[in-house]
Amino acid sequence: MKKILLFAPLVLLLATVACKKVDQLLTFYIEDSQNIQISSAFPLGQFVPLSPVSVTTKSEETFKNNKTQADLVKNVSLDKLTLTITDPNSQNFDFLKRIEISISAKDLPEIKLASLDQVPTGVKSIQLVSSGAKLDNYIKAESYTLTTKAEIQKPISQDITVRSDSRFKVTADPL
Repeated sequence: MKKILLFAPLVLLLATVACKKVDQLLTFYIEDSQNIQISSAFPLGQFVPLSPVSVTTKSEETFKNNKTQADLVKNVSLDKLTLTITDPNSQNFDFLKRIEISISAKDLPEIKLASLDQVPTGVKSIQLVSSGAKLDNYIKAESYTLTTKAEIQKPISQDITVRSDSRFKVTADPL
């Protein structure tokens, strides 16, 4: 009886470690970059949307390259979203008070993807905080739309180009 009591936790521990290893083998990342334009005519002190950006997912190809398919994908989440000012080169994020990016797709509601309520000053790159939303159906779709809402705290004298680099963590079932 003592052997069974000692053996049971060991089996449970091995099963837990094995499940984590299997999940690691079935987990991969999808990375994407888009440009967001902020017009010099953007209203000051209001939290308003910028022009939406449509993204073609190419998810079927990515799933195939990772030896899976859409119906086996069980969990997609935003792992990282970084915004970097690319033009003008001398610009930093001092003009921006807060920012939020939402995702939508055909027949799916718009949901918050990531945001940053207090944008730091003096930096050219910021990392947004993920909403933790489940994104399976958005990444499986042929395309999705990113909508950015921003609040400008200082006037900007020229249009600003911001590159959005996103990384989605994808986990698939083995069968």
